[in-house]
Amino acid sequence: MPILETRTQHWPDEAACAASAGALARHAALTDVFIELHGPLGAGKTTFVRHLLLALGVQGRVKSPTYTVMEPYQLMREGAPFDIRHFDFYRFNDPQEWEDAGFRDVFASPGLKLAEWPEKAEGLLPQADLLIRIEPLEGDARSARFEAGTHRGVELLA
Repeated sequence: MPILETRTQHWPDEAACAASAGALARHAALTDVFIELHGPLGAGKTTFVRHLLLALGVQGRVKSPTYTVMEPYQLMREGAPFDIRHFDFYRFNDPQEWEDAGFRDVFASPGLKLAEWPEKAEGLLPQADLLIRIEPLEGDARSARFEAGTHRGVELLA
């Protein structure tokens, strides 16, 4: 996959992660993009998604879809429904699950799709608009590299 543009951020703590997620949430293009989140266990992928969803206006608890594979959310944005699907493919083992669960239709429909552990569904996912690579540093610090894979992803980096 070609990388069109990159940005790297240093998050000294979770507040910086939340601020980064809040800045991303303000982009109008976010209503129809696919974002992959990469990083080792405990890197902060779910934490970033949680902050992003809260910044978008999701109410209540934001759960990790580790066991359910997908958590759906629906918001209203500018008077129109805005679908969000949060995936965690960590326990994904069988490509037939993809077909059985209807994920092909989910990814073909408009909305924000966020996928943790996308490498577990390699070959099944469309090209990501934005990849976020989170690496733990010392203590609570993280390095986050944002890579735009499409022109829509470049727009999100602006």
